[in-house]
Amino acid sequence: MTATKPGSCTRPLPGIDADIVDDHGDSVKGAEAGGYLVIRKPWPSMLRTIWRDNERYLSAYWEKFNNRCYVAGDSAHRDKDGYFWIMGRMDDVLKVSGHRLGTMEIESALVAHPRVAEAAVVGRPHDVKGESVFAYVVLRGARPTGDTSALVQELRNWVGEQLGPIAKPDDIRFADNLPKTRSGKIMRRLLKTIARGEEITQDVSTLENPAILDQLRGADAAPKATPAKAAPAKSVPAKATPVAAARKAAAAPQRARTRPTAESRKLARKKPKKAPKKVAKKVTKKVTRPRKAKAGTARPKTKASRARMRRAVRKSAMRRGGRRR
Repeated sequence: MTATKPGSCTRPLPGIDADIVDDHGDSVKGAEAGGYLVIRKPWPSMLRTIWRDNERYLSAYWEKFNNRCYVAGDSAHRDKDGYFWIMGRMDDVLKVSGHRLGTMEIESALVAHPRVAEAAVVGRPHDVKGESVFAYVVLRGARPTGDTSALVQELRNWVGEQLGPIAKPDDIRFADNLPKTRSGKIMRRLLKTIARGEEITQDVSTLENPAILDQLRGADAAPKATPAKAAPAKSVPAKATPVAAARKAAAAPQRARTRPTAESRKLARKKPKKAPKKVAKKVTKKVTRPRKAKAGTARPKTKASRARMRRAVRKSAMRRGGRRR
């Protein structure tokens, strides 16, 4: 039995020739040295093709090392006991000045800062380093606007203390939230496209908040305050003069005030009689029973039954006649 280690996928199963190679396809022998996870020989459950796109299958999984081995697309390293450790996807590994950095490690360092709620890190081409670190950060609270150089420098120094100076992000961009699908998955390809300044050609119909794209590009999407419109002045009626009040009182019809009599009080106390309820009459149907036919009067329906009836009548008549004799 193979002893397990937390976080390790142990050794390859029998029949699977797995290995870790460098950029030239040579096997990495040193302990804790990482590289590409590959499979040198085919095995029954390995991916064989992509439906209706075999060229993509060959270019994505075989052409990396001239069709010599199957490239799984994951980065891994092997410890001194020969146990394999999967570090993540190769597209999530940045090569900064010859150093391999995992995006997950930089994101974890950023999120460890007390002011950061969420972060996503992608790579951006660089003329000197080869690749630079580009970070999108969501802070706890409102998104900062204006001059954010002090906060950016604070986050860069924080990552340098956690991982080292080589892992400091070159660019940090703040947003209200990250571009996610409705299922909660971060659209990292979209972040890479925006970081490289390329035009977005992929489908963004599944994006939960399409309005966040302007913030990710660096445009200030803070709404401008519009001056409030003055409310129209209400017309205040002029105070009535004593002469106008007297004319209005004279023009109004005077209502005669009469005291209620005893009869009117009695009528007011009486409750209105309720209309009698109409009871629907029950309609009873007469059930007529069919009359019973007398014996011997029913006529048989078929010819055979009629003939049998005739024979029976003749026999009974003959018997009667014999008795009489």
